[in-house]
Amino acid sequence: MIHQPFVPPDEIRAKFSSAMSDMYQVEVPLYGALLQLVAETNRHTMEQQPELSRHLRQTGEIERLNLERHGAIRVGTAAELATLRRLFAVMGMFPVGYYDLAPAGVPVHSTAFRAVHEASLQASPFRIFTSLLRLELIEQPQLRQRAADILAKRNIFTPRAIELIVKHETAGGLTSQEADDFIIQSLETFRWHNQATVSAEVYQQLHDQHRLIADVVAFKGPHINHLTPRTLNIDAVQVAMPQHNITPKAVIEGPPPRHCPILLRQTSFKAMEEKVAFISPDGEIIQGHHTARFGEIEQRGAALTAKGRHLYDHLLQAAQDQLQVPANEKNAAQYMAILSEQFSQFPDDYPTIRAEKLAFFRYFLTEKSLKAPADLMQGLTLDELIDAGFIQFEPLVYEDFLPVSAAGIFQSNLGDKEKSHFTGHSSKQNFQHHLGAEVIDELQLYEETQQRSLTACAAALKLASLSL
Repeated sequence: MIHQPFVPPDEIRAKFSSAMSDMYQVEVPLYGALLQLVAETNRHTMEQQPELSRHLRQTGEIERLNLERHGAIRVGTAAELATLRRLFAVMGMFPVGYYDLAPAGVPVHSTAFRAVHEASLQASPFRIFTSLLRLELIEQPQLRQRAADILAKRNIFTPRAIELIVKHETAGGLTSQEADDFIIQSLETFRWHNQATVSAEVYQQLHDQHRLIADVVAFKGPHINHLTPRTLNIDAVQVAMPQHNITPKAVIEGPPPRHCPILLRQTSFKAMEEKVAFISPDGEIIQGHHTARFGEIEQRGAALTAKGRHLYDHLLQAAQDQLQVPANEKNAAQYMAILSEQFSQFPDDYPTIRAEKLAFFRYFLTEKSLKAPADLMQGLTLDELIDAGFIQFEPLVYEDFLPVSAAGIFQSNLGDKEKSHFTGHSSKQNFQHHLGAEVIDELQLYEETQQRSLTACAAALKLASLSL
């Protein structure tokens, strides 16, 4: 019997990402318009900024730009979360980071499933921001128990999907035919269903507690609630959206516009009102509506070190304290002015950012180093090699998320009347218990990527080592 080779997880992930995008364009046609707008904006931005285009080619990001997107889902039980971890592992995606959104008024805690090595990210940077509903934050005991009972009855995975997950775990991979089948079966978990699993009365009770609770509990599965393409100029997209009959949220989440982008900036269009069928206790179909799915755009910048992140968090909090009230449509211009003023304290050129160890970088050999005699570079430090033109550096892209920004996006699409915060302790330990694994420290991943680039440079130059 001829053994069929296994499909690499990176390839399965890339195909799954493309298939999910196709499905979501059918479900939410406005997402297709958003993709076109982002593609046009990216093309114009690269034409107008040759240095940015050079940077994208230097780092290889140009090849992944049009592939890049992330999705977001919300699940209701520990069993669902743990099985999703196993499902995403088939695609080479692992839980990175822990995010508690409850302090910002969203009753979930989350992680991001993604690839962890730069080579895999280059092949497919697809991510899924995955949130687990915190049932303990439902204030009414009877409603909390009812929600738990409803969730306990559902199964969000097809039998064949489970079978293929087990096959991957026991055999070590999937064949080409199995991988294609896995993608088809897995997509069913994330498909939108316009028939609720509860009555209109129960839906309203859940909705009155929090709209997101109704979104998680009242449906067959964790429908994808948004897919997010990556833009090179989010401010241009924000301005252009109304011209394409897309209404953006009032304020872009994250840092202000900068010459050297950092972390993550996000905007979105408001969630759509969609028709939903509810089943009454006597079996009658009652038509209603539900609002949860929306469109989002992001611009990614440099991944910050712990020191850089501390400065970012401090400046963001200072801006919010100065504004005194949540940013909204009425004070958006004032907030952006305050934000820009506060962030003037964060260096805006890469040499200074690197010198102050505020961000992570990838290091490359220059043409000059390849032509120079090896003994010319012996004994030189990293900084001396950079100053002499033998090594250059580019910032590592931030591959993860920001809890304040994620909560801001969710809240803007849930309505302004939602609860501003939930009382309850952050529980990373409980989340990891439900997940069935520890989440990976994202800062450690950036540190490892940075070090691998230094090690590669040292080896090519026949140096014992290079360090910061």
